Amino acid sequence: MKQKLIVLYGGRSAEKEVSVLSAKNVISATNKEKFEIIPYFISDNGDFYRVTDLSELMTNQTRDENFKIMPGDIYEDKAVVLPILHGPMGEDGTIQGFLEILHMPYVGPSVLSASSTMDKLLAKLVFTSLNIPQVPYVTALAGENEWQIIEEVAAKLKFPVFVKPSNMGSSVGISKAENVAELNLALTEAFKFDSRVVVEQGVVNAREIECAVLGNGNEVKAAFPGEVIKDVDFYDYKSKYLDNRIEMAIPADISEKLVHQIRTYAIKAYKAVNGTGMSRCDFFLDNENHLYLNEINSIPGFTQWSMYPLLWDNMGLKYPELIEKLVELAQSAFIIRESHLGN
Repeated sequence: MKQKLIVLYGGRSAEKEVSVLSAKNVISATNKEKFEIIPYFISDNGDFYRVTDLSELMTNQTRDENFKIMPGDIYEDKAVVLPILHGPMGEDGTIQGFLEILHMPYVGPSVLSASSTMDKLLAKLVFTSLNIPQVPYVTALAGENEWQIIEEVAAKLKFPVFVKPSNMGSSVGISKAENVAELNLALTEAFKFDSRVVVEQGVVNAREIECAVLGNGNEVKAAFPGEVIKDVDFYDYKSKYLDNRIEMAIPADISEKLVHQIRTYAIKAYKAVNGTGMSRCDFFLDNENHLYLNEINSIPGFTQWSMYPLLWDNMGLKYPELIEKLVELAQSAFIIRESHLGN
């Protein structure tokens, strides 16, 4: 009997387009002899839709109200859920909590690990407790005097800086500021997406190194890291995920010492947030080989040009086998979670 695999995609966040691309790729790569794929689309207003055509996935532009269902209707006995949902309402713990209420195993982070890694400010506190290096930063809250925020940034950081919504991902709402005027505009933009904002010290000519993590509990592995090759200082969300304007070096051309350090930091951070299933840890590397952990992406992209599956492919774990492994990890995490509830 085939294993039922429910794929959730779409969602309410600004990252819904990459979710659709990832879902298409996952469905295409999954071994149809082993899995019965059951996709559901979540619209931009949060409604759930049953998808019947695997070759032409439903989107906000093509959704059919005749296939609208109640969220709880996705329940299938012995099914595993693969949430390919990015950003808020996807990798912030909300969908994970919903699936736990439905009593269903799911791929990826738990409620705790999703919520703690999605929020940049909370994640920074965790990284600090682990003595994992980060770039200097300033916190800004909606309602605070904007000029006081700017004065604090000027006193503690050097331009350029990057202004980021705390609870958002994939470059959404993020701006680079070279001066006070640009910082003012960047704060206004970031506050459109969240009431808490992080202003980070820019790392000049930083290399972006990414490390894929896979596993549960103490059985966690990290792939050899890859590098995002850029021809500009900063790519926005559209350039990074929709236009495929990113080149990658897999594996990254860095020293064995740095490879070891990156993999060690990635596993350490992953375990600290009780990671399950998967994550992608993103680092900055400056001209003096100083390393900074930027973020943990608990549900990385799965498009054909996404770093996470390509890093594991480089390790000999092909895309279909990666999906099988993630399903196994989801089932194992579910058994452990249920055993804790039963005591």
